[in-house]
Amino acid sequence: QVQLLESGGGLVQAGGSLRLSCAASESPYAMGWFRQAPGKEREFVAAIKWSSGIRSYSDSVSGRFTISKDNAKNTVYLQMNTLKTEDTAIYFCAYGTRFFSGVPSASKFGSWGQGTQVAVSS
Repeated sequence: QVQLLESGGGLVQAGGSLRLSCAASESPYAMGWFRQAPGKEREFVAAIKWSSGIRSYSDSVSGRFTISKDNAKNTVYLQMNTLKTEDTAIYFCAYGTRFFSGVPSASKFGSWGQGTQVAVSS
């Protein structure tokens, strides 16, 4: 069973920045971030393929969030800039071993982090 350890998150004012990190115990095919706001379904945020470095983003965060990786540490990062109140959610790191193209569904990821709260105040 892959172990994922998330860090980062917290409370920030709108327009501010936060960085999330997630370290995996094994090298993946891809890693990603999903989020779930109260009363809403979990939604895709960003993903990165480990070998190619190909990135994908949801339309709602494209241009504001950047996903990156450190292969040597099996760690994925999510740099979140120009945060908006609607970015408030629990953010989950996701570990994937299955091929995908374009924007991946949650089913492409088999292991999940414990979640970290991001709260953006107005």
